[in-house]
Order: sequence, then structure tokens, then C-alpha cells
Amino acid sequence: MIVDDDSDITTSMKKGLEQVGFDVDAFNDPLKALESFKSSAHDLVLVDIKMTPITGFELYRKMLKINDKVRICFMTAFEMYFDEFKKVFPKITVECFVRKPVTIDRLAKIISAQLVDVKAH
Repeated sequence: MIVDDDSDITTSMKKGLEQVGFDVDAFNDPLKALESFKSSAHDLVLVDIKMTPITGFELYRKMLKINDKVRICFMTAFEMYFDEFKKVFPKITVECFVRKPVTIDRLAKIISAQLVDVKAH
């Protein structure tokens, strides 16, 4: 699942990732993504941090209530500060942060690495 309020980003990521073999649900509205989120339907969620009406962090919190094992990669065009993240989620270890812009090739490698990690557990 991809959630980003920029439709150009979701469209290009969805198309590119599908071309390399991934099944992708894409949303521009984080609340619609939350409505569609099912605990076993998605192996990984790519979420933009800066969105409205809720941020990527808030969306992640809500998804955790549905599936406390949801795997997530946060996306941002801005510098990510891990100290900030730790203040918001002191007990959660998230290691996947994607800096935009990102090529489809690089994104596919990041996703594949995350999915290999999921299958190993």
C-alpha cells in the first residue's frame, strides 16, 4: 500500500512497482487508506509523513490498532530526524525511511529487503 497526498507520486510509484511485479494499492487520502486497511491485506505500507488531514505518523498509529505488526516505510522529501521519531514512538523500532525523490529501482530494492525480512520472521 502507498499513501501519499501527491497523486503524481502515488500514480508513478504504483505504475512503476506494478511493472516490476508488486501488487499495489495507492491512496491520496490517508483516511481512505485507513478505511481500506485490513490487517492481513498488505505486507508493507509506504506512507508519506507530511499529509493532511492526518500525518503519516498519525496514520501509522491508527493502523497499529488494526494490526500491531504492520510493516511500514515512511517517505519524506525532508530530512528525517530519528530523535523526533523516537519522541513520537518511543517503544517502536522503525528502520525503513525513504527519501523522496526515489527511483523505482531503488524503491523496489527497499521493498524487497523489507519483505525478505518479513518472511524471515
